This record gives sequence, structure tokens and C-alpha cells, in this order.
Amino acid sequence: MSAFPTFSLRSYAQIFALAAMVFILSACSPSAEEMQFNGSNISGSNLGADLTMVDGEGNLRTLESFSGKVVVVFFGFTQCPDICPTALSQLAAAMELLGNDADKVQVLLITVDPERDTPEIIAEYVRAFDERFLGLTGSPAQLHKTAQSFKAFYAKVPGPTPEQYTMDHSSSFYILDGKGEARVLLRGDATPEEISQDIKQLLPTAS
Repeated sequence: MSAFPTFSLRSYAQIFALAAMVFILSACSPSAEEMQFNGSNISGSNLGADLTMVDGEGNLRTLESFSGKVVVVFFGFTQCPDICPTALSQLAAAMELLGNDADKVQVLLITVDPERDTPEIIAEYVRAFDERFLGLTGSPAQLHKTAQSFKAFYAKVPGPTPEQYTMDHSSSFYILDGKGEARVLLRGDATPEEISQDIKQLLPTAS
């Protein structure tokens, strides 16, 4: 009796088919370097890892809160006259383009004005654009830590009275995959098509 196993032609065909399937599946899962985003590829940057803010219900939220979903982060504030409403409208339109896949995405507006943007105010504001959006606020210390983690800029600009100040802030979209890894940095005037296209490339990791 031979010490080596014997294979029929059918066995060889099955082995070949299995190897081919593994190759195809590998090809369907492009690496970070192979992905062609409309925005800048920031894979490996670890941006946003220290996100720690409070939602409209007063619950503490971190990236782990959204595990399994693609997360889109934008920094802004409810009294922003034009940039923030425009950005949120673009994000709402991108969600429409995603169709059923929008359920695998979480859009977050992180306020840079926690002094005025209470949990209730920020929650009501974002829901006016899309019921699925979440607004996050918190203490000045929480905002500082979170913004620093994203390398996002914000600063108070004095107005005619102490209460009538405004805020300067970064206006980019940060897109993180389902594992909480920062992957794309999109300019704030990106179109809904560009936003949805970049999100779609990350949806397989959010299953």
C-alpha cells in the first residue's frame, strides 16, 4: 500500500476550484493601498481614536458605540449660518443615494460649541436633516480631547456681545470604517455622489 494519498481527477478539480475561490475572494477585498477614494486616503492615521462625547440622550459615546458601521464625522455647531447646514444637506443626500446601505452608516455632527449646543438642541438640529443622524456634545474637556484626536481646528470668534460670538472650525468629512479606523478625509464641499462613493468602498468592512 502506498504511503502517499491518492487523488482522483474529481479531487483535483475540487482542490483547484477551492483555490480559485480563495483567489477571487481575495481580489474582492482590496487593500487600503488599492482603494481609490475621492478624498484623501488616511488609512493608518488613527485619527478619531479618542472620540468621547455625549449624545442627545445624555449617553457617553465612543467609536466602539458604532462598531460595525461606517462612521462619517463632521465638526460644526447649530448656529453656523451656512457651512454646517450645507454640509449636513450634502450628507443627507448621500444617505439617500446609498439606499438600504444607509442603515450601515452613522453620521455624527460633533459640536464645537458645547456652551450653547446642549444634548437636546444638537439632537433636534441634526434630525431636521435626517432622522438617522446623531449630534454629539459634551464638556469643553471632552471636545478638546476629541477634536485633538481628529486634528480638527475650532476657535471662538468674539461678537458684538459676549453671547453673540461665532465659531471658526474645520469643515472636512472624516470617514471611518466598521472597525473604527479612519480611512478617508473629504473636503467639506464634496458632492453627495463623492461622499456616497467613498462610503460604498468601506461598506464590506461594516458587515
